[in-house]
Amino acid sequence: MTLEGLDDLDRAILGALQRDARHTSSGEIAERMDVSASTVRKRIQRLESEGIITGYHAAVDYERAGYPLYMHLICTAPIPERESLAAGALAVPGVVDVREIATGTENVVVTVVAADAEELTTAARRLVELGLTIGEEELIRGDSSTPFDGFASDDHESTHSAETSD
Repeated sequence: MTLEGLDDLDRAILGALQRDARHTSSGEIAERMDVSASTVRKRIQRLESEGIITGYHAAVDYERAGYPLYMHLICTAPIPERESLAAGALAVPGVVDVREIATGTENVVVTVVAADAEELTTAARRLVELGLTIGEEELIRGDSSTPFDGFASDDHESTHSAETSD
């Protein structure tokens, strides 16, 4: 299924779950969209089985959780190995996010959280052992995100709440 295959109900479900999956019930979405709650639940199951909804995640303030070092390690991987190296990086303790970049030589960005410099160094060493070359290290002060506004429905307020971790 692609975005073109999504109807207004699918988009409303995606928008509502992106804004607040934890506190949004299928009944609330159903009422807003004038359908039954069971229809919404079935749609959610379909969106999950089709791989459009890939998970539900907590936004964590790592510093408050005791991990004050939050870094992006900008790496280079040989193109034929990029996907497998990125997958391998996810198994390194402290790694919370890996992004494959389609252009340029710095084509893998690994996000690591650590309690101290020693943990960060250990994670970086493991990434190098995997076969990644670390080119840059960026200490992150905070990050914010917002739901994609393409799923906003005209029949309800489309305000967005950003999640921030400083």
